[in-house]
Amino acid sequence: MPTLTRLILTLAVLAGLVYAGMIALVTFVHPTQTEMTIRVPSEKLNPKPQQPK
Repeated sequence: MPTLTRLILTLAVLAGLVYAGMIALVTFVHPTQTEMTIRVPSEKLNPKPQQPK
């Protein structure tokens, strides 16, 4: 039984560290917002109709 308790305690501590790391990232990291332009070829917007065979 002590081995199972130690395993559960170790997993709980690791889960707490991961959770604390996620909270630290949310709190301290601020992404920069920039404008983005993507050119779309007109062939993709207005495809030519296919000729029947």
